[in-house]
Amino acid sequence: MNNILITSAGRRVSLVKAFKQEIKAKAANSKVFVSDASPLLSSAAQVADSYFDTFLLSDERYIEDLLNKCIQNNIVLIIPTIDTELIVLAQNKERFLNHNISIVISDEYFIEIAESKLKSTVFFEKYNLESPQVYQKDDYKLPMFVKPINGSNSVDNYIVKTENQVLDYFFKNDSLYFFEYLDHDLYDEYTCDLYYSKDSELKCVIPRKRIEVRGGEVSKGITKKNRIKKFVEDNFASIKGARGCITLQLFMHKETEALKGIEINPRFGGGYPLSYLAGGNYPKWILEEYIYNETLEYHHDWEDNLLMLRYDDEVLVHGYEG
Repeated sequence: MNNILITSAGRRVSLVKAFKQEIKAKAANSKVFVSDASPLLSSAAQVADSYFDTFLLSDERYIEDLLNKCIQNNIVLIIPTIDTELIVLAQNKERFLNHNISIVISDEYFIEIAESKLKSTVFFEKYNLESPQVYQKDDYKLPMFVKPINGSNSVDNYIVKTENQVLDYFFKNDSLYFFEYLDHDLYDEYTCDLYYSKDSELKCVIPRKRIEVRGGEVSKGITKKNRIKKFVEDNFASIKGARGCITLQLFMHKETEALKGIEINPRFGGGYPLSYLAGGNYPKWILEEYIYNETLEYHHDWEDNLLMLRYDDEVLVHGYEG
């Protein structure tokens, strides 16, 4: 039995359903587990085949407990989903591999690049992708975008258009940096779902135009086979240490089609279900590579101009006494 685990799944119901569909097509008795610090309050845990709770990442018992539960539940493959767990899992991947448990994760140094906005800027330059200008705090231009050098989920992000919006807090907080603001009237925002094989070779790229975003996650988006696809294929064909699903966020000028890189994240993004439904079957490819040791071909055959319109749904848990 080849069970898999999606860690910290939270609300990633669509991702869990995708892995369930693909693994049962390979082996009907295999299961998709979910781990979470509060699984009874996780909608994704309720649609998984099974789940178990874990310690918080900050708890020194986290890795030992996770490993033991993976062994007990015949887990052979782990899919991380949130930024904060990536480093600790990358540091311990050999420990899990000693028990024949593979973690689909990039190398530690690449994760560190993704965590830092400044390191990401240097990384993008290496791959011929411009980035928004970084301003000194005593020499900035308005409008500007203020955000942490390390951060996620749009926490502590500010669009500053006038001087009365420039707060003392920005100067006192050393983690906040000032960046060139890219106006949505001039630029379209894209997230690209990239798939990198075990040997860090690009096997697919699907650009998703972000039409509407809610809580830092795309709620309306559309797939596009445009200039971005070829640019990524030409410049990001191989990234040392990158594995599995990598999300690349960038802006494209509406008239000139000039590109500027914003972020790169070594994990599944919240909008990945659109790419899956368009034909980017990353869950299947992960299973083929990591469980069945198959070699992947490059994949171009995905649906262009597929529009996704998200809405809220309910997951009911009967008899909950929390």
